[in-house]
Amino acid sequence: MKRLFGNLVVLGLVAAVVAFFAAPAVGFFAIRSAAEAGDVQGLTRLIDFQAVRQSLRPQLSGAVQAPAPSFLEDPIGAVRRQMERNPILNTPDVDAYLTPAALSALTRGEGRYASHWSAATPPAAGAETRKPWPRPVFWSVNRMRMAVEDQGGSRTVFTFERRGPFEWMLVQIGLPDGSAPAAPQAAAPATAP
Repeated sequence: MKRLFGNLVVLGLVAAVVAFFAAPAVGFFAIRSAAEAGDVQGLTRLIDFQAVRQSLRPQLSGAVQAPAPSFLEDPIGAVRRQMERNPILNTPDVDAYLTPAALSALTRGEGRYASHWSAATPPAAGAETRKPWPRPVFWSVNRMRMAVEDQGGSRTVFTFERRGPFEWMLVQIGLPDGSAPAAPQAAAPATAP
């Protein structure tokens, strides 16, 4: 009887350790599933939206820019550059990446193109979509980063943070390098002659 009890304790400890290390991956797949289903309440439990917004703003605003021209040398260029840098006038559309359809696209590795899904409907459930497996990039006791690569090799990085023994929340999304692509233009309706 003691041996059976000892085996059960060891098995319980092994299961707890496996669950401890697998919890971030379960969180990633839960986000993918909730986004594909359009489950906003489920996404709210899995994502710290305020932290994710703060992580996306500098990536979308193009914070790295050339130095502004001198006001004495080029007054019009200096004023124009200040207007371009004004965060109130030129706020990036961070929420375009936080809709269920865009989050689903991000988990499939679409990177900066995921914002195109914000106003569109996600692919149909029966449609064949590419669903790559995330790769762990960094793991510590309280933070985990997982990367999903698109077909060209660009990585979208998801950072999870521990909020409890087995609870992880998405706190950051790292988009691939480059600028956000322009939204595709809707085709003009053909008119009969």
